Amino acid sequence: MTTKTNFISSPVRIFALGGLGEVGKNTYIVEDDDTLVIIDAGVLFPEQGFLGIDYVIPDYSYLKANSSKIKALFITHGHEDHIGAIPFLLQNVNIPVIYAPRLAAALIKNKLEEHRQSTRVKIVEYNEDSLISVGSFSFSFFRVTHSIPDSYGISVDTPQGRIVTTGDFKIDLTPIGPDISLSKITRLGDEGIDLLLSDSTNAEKEGYTPSESSVAGAIDEIFKITSQRLIISTFSSNVSRLSQITDSCIKYKRKILVIGRSMETAFKISRDYGYIKAPDSQFITADQLKDYKNREIAIICTGSQGEPMAALSRIASGTHNLIKIIPGDTIVFSSSAIPGNTISILKVCNDLQKCGANVITNSVFTNLHASGHPSKHELRLMLKLARPKYFMPVHGELHMLKIHGLLAEQIGIPKDNIFICGNGDVLELFHHEVTRSSRRVEADNIYIDGKDVTGLSTAVILDRNILADDGMVAALIAIDSRSNEVLALPEIITKGFVYPDEKSIAMINESKVILKDAISEIMKRKTTFGEIKNVAKSVLSSYYFKHTHRNPMIIPLIMNKLEEK
Repeated sequence: MTTKTNFISSPVRIFALGGLGEVGKNTYIVEDDDTLVIIDAGVLFPEQGFLGIDYVIPDYSYLKANSSKIKALFITHGHEDHIGAIPFLLQNVNIPVIYAPRLAAALIKNKLEEHRQSTRVKIVEYNEDSLISVGSFSFSFFRVTHSIPDSYGISVDTPQGRIVTTGDFKIDLTPIGPDISLSKITRLGDEGIDLLLSDSTNAEKEGYTPSESSVAGAIDEIFKITSQRLIISTFSSNVSRLSQITDSCIKYKRKILVIGRSMETAFKISRDYGYIKAPDSQFITADQLKDYKNREIAIICTGSQGEPMAALSRIASGTHNLIKIIPGDTIVFSSSAIPGNTISILKVCNDLQKCGANVITNSVFTNLHASGHPSKHELRLMLKLARPKYFMPVHGELHMLKIHGLLAEQIGIPKDNIFICGNGDVLELFHHEVTRSSRRVEADNIYIDGKDVTGLSTAVILDRNILADDGMVAALIAIDSRSNEVLALPEIITKGFVYPDEKSIAMINESKVILKDAISEIMKRKTTFGEIKNVAKSVLSSYYFKHTHRNPMIIPLIMNKLEEK
């Protein structure tokens, strides 16, 4: 084993700011007293109910407090849940250097140019043969198969032991692109892995994840039988899928129109770097559609998850300024639904069918999508090859992490050596032994709303949900603080709470009297504006819930009579 033997007194701490108990915003930290290294910096895309939110990122408070120790950011691959938060991270802390695989490095450079941050950080490409030293840590890499080229796992040799993270992977024996480096993973296991962090996203699925190459036949069959326009939506980051679709377009002589900014970026970078091979003549612009027959056109667009502002959603609703549905169009969803997006996807499918389109989604019959993550047999095989002394499942919701932990126990890792952690939980590696620390790191969510890069707290999102679900009640309370009296019945204004019919008006009027009596009672003694507001919230919340079983947001406004001069 190549781990350094000159032990220092500082244990190595390992924890996540994102990626545990969720599928997204992967951000993992490895640090000792002198060096802090970040592995991945991803976003989480908001589900329904995250009103007005574009991205969810980790709370970077810990990194800001320890910014002098930050030496580097390492990226495993180029998906948004691993690189999407880099612009926001750079606005919070200084990152001296980003190490990334070739395609991920290109995607990051493009992202930083869009955010006008391209000069703020050095980006260095690595490959499977790279060896990088950062502080007291040494990094090496092994290739894995995933749904985007240039995906890697990372081995971190520290003075206290070896930590290995698989990154996102599946064990695809017939991949689109290079093979997974099973021999290197085995060699790392032979030398000794103290702590393994491994992808848990498909831990609840038995068997093996289908090969990406298995999707090619299904896509080819659709091209073969479709005689009208084809509109295909998939993840813009799934470069392997985009390459397969492009190959079918060339085979069946269909020109390609790419719609959606992220899709256009993915095609440009992938073609520039040779991951998608197609001449310029294969692509057309929207104003050239009229020059070709419907059977000669394939439109590739964003929106496979029903995102309201994505191209396919706007096409389905008839609001896209370039593309309108023609009856007989075939729409292909070459993706699976991310948890939380099912309702949005169904709405888009229904809207498309109302316009006269044929809609084909992924199923056991169509096989239009293969996950990029490992199922149970692959997880078992990875654990067998790596043979870690300690194990920490990562990248998954809590039930996925627990299932993955159980798999590790079943193949022989002691239960006490398996750590099911949440964001902010800290493990300590010291002299090749891993223990759970008593300390925790702040790891809240920060919600990015439009261009507000400072983010919003969880409390703001809860308030938005309350307003959306139960509405708002404003209570205007007029008092005279000199005489300690309520000057009049409070005024109650409601928005989105109750319909103003005879019954609700009577309820509101009664609540005014109850509120006045409650405030008059506390004003018999010395009180404060804060206490008056708290009483107003308590009295009105209790009263309205009793009569409506709803919890509107209560906003008390106190108007104090000023002394006349």
